[in-house]
Amino acid sequence: MVTAATVVGVSEVLRFTVEYEPPDETGAIVARVREVPSALSFGHTREEARANVLDALKLMLSPEPGTSDEDTLDVPLAS
Repeated sequence: MVTAATVVGVSEVLRFTVEYEPPDETGAIVARVREVPSALSFGHTREEARANVLDALKLMLSPEPGTSDEDTLDVPLAS
């Protein structure tokens, strides 16, 4: 199952596709972001899995603590 998700950042809106795996033997549903293969998480419902994977993605996109503006790089988003 695939659904669209939107993450709102400071100055841009990014659209991602969240994919779900069927529940495993424990009932856990794995959710992953198609465009960011390392962004994945799980939950016991689709809603929980979606919320968890979006939290993981937000953490991945957040600047590291202690970085300054000089340490960041602005990358334009594809249109």
